[in-house]
Amino acid sequence: MSETTSPAISIARIATAHGSRYLTQLCKHWGHKFPVSYDAHRGAIELPAGGCTLEADAATLAVRVEAAATEGLARLEQVVEEHIRRFAFREELSFAWTREAR
Repeated sequence: MSETTSPAISIARIATAHGSRYLTQLCKHWGHKFPVSYDAHRGAIELPAGGCTLEADAATLAVRVEAAATEGLARLEQVVEEHIRRFAFREELSFAWTREAR
């Protein structure tokens, strides 16, 4: 019998009034290399190491990363966070990643 494993998931909610802008920038940036879908409030990026979904409202950018294994999750968190921080160089963002139980 083969054992199925659930993906490793981590979520960060970032306080910012510019979430929609950062969501759009990240999706456009990675859209040249990876499958991406987005609008002003939601985005999804299919990365080789896993997936990233984003949701923006007037005060928050919610980022969810998903990897096949916990080992890849930390790297996804780091890569996504680094890119968003680059786009948000005018403001100091606080990322507090929360891992979902498997």
